[in-house]
Amino acid sequence: MKLPVSTEWLLHCAATLAQLDPGSTASAAQLAQYFDLPAPYLAKQLQTLVKSGVLAATTGPRGGFRLARPASEITLLQIVEAVDGASSPYECREIRQQGRGALPPEDCRETCILAAKMAEAHEAWRRTLDATSLADILATLPASTPGRTRRRMAGTA
Repeated sequence: MKLPVSTEWLLHCAATLAQLDPGSTASAAQLAQYFDLPAPYLAKQLQTLVKSGVLAATTGPRGGFRLARPASEITLLQIVEAVDGASSPYECREIRQQGRGALPPEDCRETCILAAKMAEAHEAWRRTLDATSLADILATLPASTPGRTRRRMAGTA
């Protein structure tokens, strides 16, 4: 499965926002500079997280983005699905019933084993992402990382 590059961007931006002091915000321009990303496109992508309830946005001179809920209540699955949707990346088109190797319809009453295994793998992937919160990610970072992130974010404008 290949996800769009914006998925990586938003996962990292959410993890970065989770490291800021409570109530602090970062603008799309600050996040874009921090990660060397195109600001207009990143701003558009960040809005998808606002619409999904992962981030909150404020306007004005001190405006920007912040987590809409505590990091412990935001899962990686919520972020990924905000960007990419929830549909499975695999779609069985029943080619086992086509061409010279076509199986008779009576041999295709059960779900294709390949489709079943792909669905099983997709569900396992979703369970793993759903069981991992931003707080879990932060807990794995070296203790110095949040302070370093806050200092470096303060140095962007």
